[in-house]
Parts: sequence; C-alpha cells; structure tokens
Amino acid sequence: MKRNSAALEAALAQLAAGQLRRSRTTIEGPGAHGGRSLIAGGRELIDFSSNDYLGLARHPLPAAAQGECAARYGAGSGASHLVSGHGSEHARLEEELAAFTQRERALLFSTGYMANLAVLASLADRNERVLLDRLCHASLIDGARLAGATLKRYGHADAASAERLLAQDPEATSVIATDGVFSMDGDLAPLPALAAVAQAARAWLVVDDAHGLGVLGASGRGVLEHFGLDSEAAPVLIGTLGKAFGSFGAFVAGDAALIELLVQKARPYIYTTALPQGVAAATRAALRVAQAEGWRRERVHALTARFRAGALTAGVPLAASTTPIQPVMLGSAAAVLSAQRQLQAAGLWVVAIRPPTVPAGSARLRVTLSAAHSEAQVDALIDALGEACTRAAAESAA
Repeated sequence: MKRNSAALEAALAQLAAGQLRRSRTTIEGPGAHGGRSLIAGGRELIDFSSNDYLGLARHPLPAAAQGECAARYGAGSGASHLVSGHGSEHARLEEELAAFTQRERALLFSTGYMANLAVLASLADRNERVLLDRLCHASLIDGARLAGATLKRYGHADAASAERLLAQDPEATSVIATDGVFSMDGDLAPLPALAAVAQAARAWLVVDDAHGLGVLGASGRGVLEHFGLDSEAAPVLIGTLGKAFGSFGAFVAGDAALIELLVQKARPYIYTTALPQGVAAATRAALRVAQAEGWRRERVHALTARFRAGALTAGVPLAASTTPIQPVMLGSAAAVLSAQRQLQAAGLWVVAIRPPTVPAGSARLRVTLSAAHSEAQVDALIDALGEACTRAAAESAA
C-alpha cells in the first residue's frame, strides 16, 4: 500500500463496515472478588477470555519471585543472550524446562511467536517444503515464509491429508508442523498419526504446545504426554510461558544439537534482548507450583466438563472441544459482537473472535476456563450464554 492517508482511512472504514475492525480494552486492574475478575470501563467483570488456565498469573509466589529478582538484577536484561543478557535465572529456567519436558536442552525466547519463527526458519530452507495444518497458528505460517520454503497446508487435524501431500514430493519435505491444542478451536492435533507420517519421511515433526503444556497429561507435560509420545516421535517441542504458567516468554525443547543449532542460527534468538531475569524467576516459581499442585489441572478439567454439560443443555452451540478452550460458534461477526455486548452487560468478559483470526463464517466467542474460576461463576456464564445465543439467533433470523 502506497503512502497515502486517505487509502489508510479507506482500509480502516472497510474493516469497520464488515464489523472486523479490532479495538483494545484497557484493563484497569484486578477485581475485588478474586478468581478471574478484572476491572474494565470502571466495572468489575469475570474474565472468561484469559489463557491463565491454572490460575497462576496472580499467584503470590511467582509475583514475589519476580519482585525479589528485579530488586537484585534490575528491570531489564540489557542485551541479547549472546552478548551480556543471559543471566543465572535464565540458565536455571532452561535447565528446569528441559527436565520438565524430558528433553536434553531448552532455549528461552521472548515470545512464542519468535520461537516459532526461529524453529521453522532454522529447520527449512528455500529448496524444501513445510507442511502445516490449515488451522495452525499464524506464527508457524510466518516462520515457513521467513525460511523461504514452499508452504503447503493439509486438512485440519487430518494426518491422511498430510501424508498425501508428503507423497507428492517426500524428499523435499523437511518439516511437518502443528499446534498441539488449536488455540481457537480447542481440539487436539492427531499427533500419533502425524508422528508416524513424519518418521516415515524422515521429516521434523514440530509441535507448538502453547495451550497444552501445564494442562494436559497426567503430570501436566502437555499433549505429547496425553498421547504417550516421546521426543523420538516429536523431536521439536515449542511451549509458551504466558498461558498455563502465568508469566511471559516461550521456549524450544529438544536434543542438544537442535538447541545448539538455534543458538547459532535463529535470528529471532540472536538479535533480540533477553527476557528480564525477574520474568524467568517468576516462571521458575510458577513451574514449581504447577508441578506441586496437580489439583489445579484437575479443577480446570472439572470446570470445563461442568461448563460443557450446562451449556449444551442450554442450547449453546459449542465446538467439539474437551480442553479449557470452549468456542461458542455463532457464525457472523454481527452475531458474535452482539453476544459479547450482552455478556459484558451481565458482568462477563468474553471476547468475540472474528476473521481473519478464524475462517470466514466461523466467528465465535472464545470461552476459556481457569482453575481460578468458581462453580458459581461458570454457572452464571452458562445462563448468560444461553440468553445471548437465543437473542443472537433471533436477530439473525429477523
């Protein structure tokens, strides 16, 4: 787009006309009633849109660890990891993440987006192909583009589709990548079948388990533990720290050679400032809490089951997800924005998700459950959703 303010205004107007223009809401602070409440627009709302699945973002132990570390080391790291920004808290956290994921090494990144860019751009090149699930996260798509590789998309959660694409040019395919838990749908990738496809072709299987780590598996090790898969089946594991672990940042875990290659080659790692050490200290504390308090996983799954049972009885159109991500499928941008406003009036914060984040015609409310929610809060959401969906359907039919 050429430099032209009128053209920019026209583009913004077009988004607004389609009810696709996004806006930010300033969160003014936590609510007074605990759980997942927040203050926005001067009102207390129960937050059902956060990825804080285990309720650790406001836990006192990570907060105290962050403050104590910041008092000692300062607010920022000051440089990249390869200059002078790699501190003792970073080193300890990497060791603990490697142990938690049962891998040889782990490498910290400032965001999950950067971790995905780094992995795809380091493992594929311009003469190779990358196969991605059609609904994978945008950062995996951008990572393949950064690599300059030929990008092919297989059918969502369809290992047979991936295998058919692979058969067209098996020698050129270097990477098959997928979300572990799909962030907008809440369903799981068919990892056992994908692992078999990747192993047969000697391609890397890259699993971005941002929404599974800490939540799924008998000990919270994520979707790979859920399926009983080891590092041989899925050699590249990507995780984020700002979801179940309640802090910020991301990591890649794998064998020593993989991590060393990323240290040497990954531009998003080499050319960015390291996380503040206080953030690493907070994450270490959160990881300890998550492992010690398995009841948090049990609770979020129990609340998810309670929500699904009640919502389906109330006629709420849910997607087929058993994870704490529970999409309410309303279809149009107009319907989902109307439902968001109704829920907000009822004291509930549930954000509308519209294209291009999701495919056209599949706008939805993305409900997320947390161990910090109460049963009463979940029941209030079910009641309000039932009313909002009924009204949205009536408005669409009018």
